Amino acid sequence: MLHLPVLRWGQAYTSMDVDTVSHFSTGEPIAKVSRANGGLIQRDMRKAPRAREALREIPIADLVARVGRAGELYAAASLPMGDGSQDPDAFVRAQSGTTGLPERLCRANMKKNTFVLTEMGRILASLTRGLDLDVLSRGYGEERGVPISFQAESPVLGLVLPSNSPGVHTLWLPVIPLQIGLVLKPGPQEPWTPFRMAEAFAQAGIPREAISVYPGEGDVGAAVLDGCARSLIFGGTATVDRYRGNARVQAHGPGFSKILLGDDQVDSWEKYLDVMVDSVFANSGRGCINCSGIWASRHGREIAEAIAKRLAGVRPLPADHPESSLAAFTVPGIADAISNAIDADLQAPGVTDVTAIHRDTGRVVKQNGAEYVLPTVIHCDSPDAAAANREYMFPFVTVVDCPEAQMIQRIGSTLVCSAVTCKPEWRRALVDAVHIDRLNLGPVPTTQLNWLQPHEGNIVEFLFRARAFQSAPV
Repeated sequence: MLHLPVLRWGQAYTSMDVDTVSHFSTGEPIAKVSRANGGLIQRDMRKAPRAREALREIPIADLVARVGRAGELYAAASLPMGDGSQDPDAFVRAQSGTTGLPERLCRANMKKNTFVLTEMGRILASLTRGLDLDVLSRGYGEERGVPISFQAESPVLGLVLPSNSPGVHTLWLPVIPLQIGLVLKPGPQEPWTPFRMAEAFAQAGIPREAISVYPGEGDVGAAVLDGCARSLIFGGTATVDRYRGNARVQAHGPGFSKILLGDDQVDSWEKYLDVMVDSVFANSGRGCINCSGIWASRHGREIAEAIAKRLAGVRPLPADHPESSLAAFTVPGIADAISNAIDADLQAPGVTDVTAIHRDTGRVVKQNGAEYVLPTVIHCDSPDAAAANREYMFPFVTVVDCPEAQMIQRIGSTLVCSAVTCKPEWRRALVDAVHIDRLNLGPVPTTQLNWLQPHEGNIVEFLFRARAFQSAPV
């Protein structure tokens, strides 16, 4: 069995306290993980400036090339993993075994991470709007004859990572080429990506002292947030609300991503059925960019029925099955809790579980030591129902009846909105809606991202502040 240490600025540290990471279905131990604590992190943060100093000794162009090489190693090489090693297949098996995500979806997330690393030059050009990256390294420069200056807000970025979706790692991969160090607190069931990525970076020539990895419990996450001037955290609505307005913390939670069908297109809704199903079901519904709401002024029940029929045949399969598409819940009782919450919402008038008549079992399936929630499609005849704005970590969607004139106002905060309409005035109103983060005009799946564009905030703007700058001749 593997042992994964704490990485303190690249140096392995074995703690007396360890946690066991086990297979979600068999209960077989896969790894023992050294547990950090808040005091350890507090001491280590005194050395955080050295992480940025080490990276600034390497030109950004060279760092971009090195992370590209790291992407190749991450995707294809056998790399050290604690006191052992993992090739890509072993990595996928371990990640699937502890997160409940089917192996083919783990491989798909590996491809996303690899793409971001190997295309880093283009991605940074997009994130910085074509800025000469040396300006970020020097802190000042000139653009179109105007002096400019950008100041790093922190020598390191802290991350409190989740266990349920390996795809979130794409958000922090650009940090190292920006010459900012990383302080990673892995999710309890997903230590694999942070450790594999740290080793791939090191073998590609990234200074080991630029990265720390601190496995542990809640106190570790709190210490990371306290010790880093800039941090990202992933959690539920309560987490997002807790850090709202905190300039030091960028909180990532439910996306409440939606598809809106305009009055000029809704009568042709069948043409867009594939887009709707893919948006709901991709990556087993675990992403914040998965569609959790489809809004239409008419045909809502028909749309819900059609999606329910398409998803009715989905059943749990072994994680290594080539067609496995439904992720398991790894914490006992969570599946039942989610199903009970849905049933509570169904008590409201005008709210119907359209998938119920298509299932030959209950919504929750328990087999081979694993728990699953089958895809669920709810129809609401009004946006007033509580179910109209729900999101869960499985293929779940609510189809909401709502007049077009009220949609933009009623949908609430939305990470990704795919609006199917050709009406110029409505498209203009969608472009102006400040509560929509990422807007797709036309039948684009909410899960289809252009990685050259940021979502959930621009990491460059979070890490650097623009300021006035002048320099007298020396």
